[in-house]
Amino acid sequence: MIIRVLQVIPRPDYTVYVYFSDGRVKRYDARPLAGKGVFARLEDVGFFIDRCTVLNGTLAWDISGRYDAAACIDIDPETLYKESVEVDDPQEHVA
Repeated sequence: MIIRVLQVIPRPDYTVYVYFSDGRVKRYDARPLAGKGVFARLEDVGFFIDRCTVLNGTLAWDISGRYDAAACIDIDPETLYKESVEVDDPQEHVA
């Protein structure tokens, strides 16, 4: 089964809630990436939150602002799945 990312919710603490195609919700900590190499732009928390999206079936940051799948920073969905912590759906607790 190929795991795909369906939805992402970024947080100001550089974590992202990631909703996977198998129904699981996981929290990914992107703090170790922010400001390093190809992920240098993520150091700006505004960019991190505003450009966080789903492209190529995974968590991505839209570089161009046009949702161009070729112009993004993304993380392999299998890596996300393995390196994230499973959590309850945070949206279930919103009134």
